[in-house]
Amino acid sequence: MATNLHQFAKKNGVKYFFVSFVDLFGVLRSKLVPATAIDEIQSEGAGFAGFATWLDMSPADSDMFGMPDGDSVIQLPWNKEIAWVASDLYMNGKPVEASPRVALKTQIAKANKLGMYMKSGVECEYFLVSSDGTALSDPKDTQEKPCYDSSALMRRYDVITEICDSMITLGWKPYQNDHEDANGQFEMNWDFSDCLKTADRHAFFKFMTKTIAEKHGLRATFMPKPFTNLTGNGCHSHISVWDKTGKKNLFLDKKDELGLSKTGYHFLGGIVNSADKMAAIFNPTVNSYKRINGSVTLSGATWSPSSITWAGNNRTHMVRVPGPGRFELRLMDGASNPYLLQAGSLMLGLDGVLNKRDPGKRLDINMYTEGHKAGKVKKLPLNLLDSIRIFDSSKVIREGFGNQFVDSYVKLKNKEWDSYSRNLSQWERDATLDC
Repeated sequence: MATNLHQFAKKNGVKYFFVSFVDLFGVLRSKLVPATAIDEIQSEGAGFAGFATWLDMSPADSDMFGMPDGDSVIQLPWNKEIAWVASDLYMNGKPVEASPRVALKTQIAKANKLGMYMKSGVECEYFLVSSDGTALSDPKDTQEKPCYDSSALMRRYDVITEICDSMITLGWKPYQNDHEDANGQFEMNWDFSDCLKTADRHAFFKFMTKTIAEKHGLRATFMPKPFTNLTGNGCHSHISVWDKTGKKNLFLDKKDELGLSKTGYHFLGGIVNSADKMAAIFNPTVNSYKRINGSVTLSGATWSPSSITWAGNNRTHMVRVPGPGRFELRLMDGASNPYLLQAGSLMLGLDGVLNKRDPGKRLDINMYTEGHKAGKVKKLPLNLLDSIRIFDSSKVIREGFGNQFVDSYVKLKNKEWDSYSRNLSQWERDATLDC
């Protein structure tokens, strides 16, 4: 039985609800609904015009309704008069298949039919920059290797702790905050959970982090590569699959050298088989490809993959197995859609399990310095256009997501690429004006 939002408001002193959804480009959309009207909204949905967001709709389409999921409700720790709630999109009484949260729930239902239940956690990296976005917020943060720098972390203590305190209040069990590999970059980790809850929390975390940064006169950005010479923003995902009760880890095999079961290896095989085809989801912007195909940064490493390889506890590969019963997928970046990140991972994994895919040879080498020893391994796409094209033509992707979702996503992403292509950069002027 889903949480009754009217009763939640009465019990917790909530006056307004942000009834929200995330569109295909990862933009959080909301309506501010007074608690006095939430009974009707929870029953009938909040009305939206789909064409006004990044969804494949026209102005002629009928109203789209966001049906609030009461179990996702989060009271804003910094303003307890407001609660945020995720919603599922419906049109003409049917779920909007080409919408991110619905797409994730479709994959969850497929997994459930196989007796499987995915749990995950995300590592969200972001930069704190000036309010106009042109410079790092901390002019003293200049070390060549600033990762874990205590002084730089303490200079942003007010922002970091307000975010962390909020997560503690919400019961997310955050367990560490750190200054990351780039100047001005931070990462915050909280406990893993079922993949839908993780996606909801991921969407809210980005909203919360940006909001709290603004309170302090700063701007938080999850942009994959905001600075050419610095490490980019990844969004690594730790993945495991359990039985329906959530008590037995189906990835765990204590007899295996890495602690992975056959199911775990097949799931991994599905990801390795089609990671290049899913890059359009995991790395969804033009800027994304400056991270995964980036040159060496100020710190000495990009910490991001360019090839489709896997290893044990080795961060130079696209997938690492840091411990028994789980693995870390390091491909995704800060622009990845919280719901499609989870949906894409689960969809590829299910394909691997159903088709008993082999992940291939484990490579225990440093891919940054010994990549030439890897042999013939698949490369990731070099740009967004390439990734869109192989996403569009993939049989695995179309069977997993359905033609409606794929066609809508490809259509909108091609428009984004066309918009990018119509613009001239300063580099082009500098390099070719004298031709």
